[in-house]
Amino acid sequence: MAAVASFVSPSAIAPLRRSCAIASRRFFCSPSSASRASRTQFRGLTRTAEQRSLKSAEVAASVVAASRSQAFYWAIPARKMSEVAASAVGQSTGGPDSSEHLKSPVVSVDWLHQHLKDPNVKECHIPSALFFDVDGVVDPISELPHMLPTEAAFAAAASALGLSNEDNLIVYDGKGLFSAARVWWMFRAFGHENVWVLDGGFPKWRAKNYPVESTVSPDVLQKIESASGSVKKIYTQEKVEPSTFKAELQPHLVWSRDQVLNNIGDKKFQLVDARSKGRFDGTAPEPRKGIRGGHIPGSTCVPFPEVLSSEGTLLDASELAGKFRGSGVSLDSPIVASCGTGVTACILALALHRLGKKDVAVYDGSWTEWGMDPNTPVATNIPANH
Repeated sequence: MAAVASFVSPSAIAPLRRSCAIASRRFFCSPSSASRASRTQFRGLTRTAEQRSLKSAEVAASVVAASRSQAFYWAIPARKMSEVAASAVGQSTGGPDSSEHLKSPVVSVDWLHQHLKDPNVKECHIPSALFFDVDGVVDPISELPHMLPTEAAFAAAASALGLSNEDNLIVYDGKGLFSAARVWWMFRAFGHENVWVLDGGFPKWRAKNYPVESTVSPDVLQKIESASGSVKKIYTQEKVEPSTFKAELQPHLVWSRDQVLNNIGDKKFQLVDARSKGRFDGTAPEPRKGIRGGHIPGSTCVPFPEVLSSEGTLLDASELAGKFRGSGVSLDSPIVASCGTGVTACILALALHRLGKKDVAVYDGSWTEWGMDPNTPVATNIPANH
């Protein structure tokens, strides 16, 4: 299935040069698009190509929604970083903070809409869109889902989308807050800190009756195809276009099976599992065949929906702290997040980032890797009479 991602991109935090938004969602296709897009319809926001020539002291923001086959976005002309900071920082709407670089890992739909509704903003549809496919930008060799690709492959995909290391990204998805967190974490795992998640995602945006678009061009489709195609070319050692994005893996944010195994003994890190309590206990079946039920010995269960509100937004800091502490997680000790396939673990990492824990690692293979390996230890909480 196609997972979508939308982003807003200006530049590095001091003077932001341009800003862009990313959406991560799934769609059904419209019959009017190109062959591969014949079943996917997109709603999103666009930006103008003129943003590329903005002065370095200015900010241009754009929002993008994308699927494997389509993408749209709106453009926000330049605005000085001081103005953005003055209007965003410390307010309930939330937004990027110039003084502290990042006050929160999320921004609200109101904040984003406010900046999209600048008097000088022009609604537009452009031939090339920013899009990130969490199912396409992966390690194609691995038998596990969603595994991080190499630095070169990630850089090639980001470059194919026209991204650079000066871009600030705002990510959203179609469920509210789900796969957007994975995209947020992926960029951070490859050294790109200027990334936020749109709180509540596309459903929150639609609930506010903010505008959307639903058309696509062949050029946009080609750009999206190129991103996933570039990943495959790197793995097959084929030539790709020169890179505009440098990816530098941050090893402390990505854990392997061996690291988790070693941690069972030394217990230096707390392992927090985002799966449901039933799956964690081993009383509910795993959704994938051949995967054992239960959990990694010594881990703690914090199901990812517990860190979200009924509207699909991230809980505030005090509520989040209560959730984690109430589950037995110490916020004073290092944490590694896990889940089923490495997606919802990123929601826990996002929530913990809001609490100031910016170095939470994710076990990339997560339970799919652990549960399918007959040599890894598994614990359960199954009642004797179950």
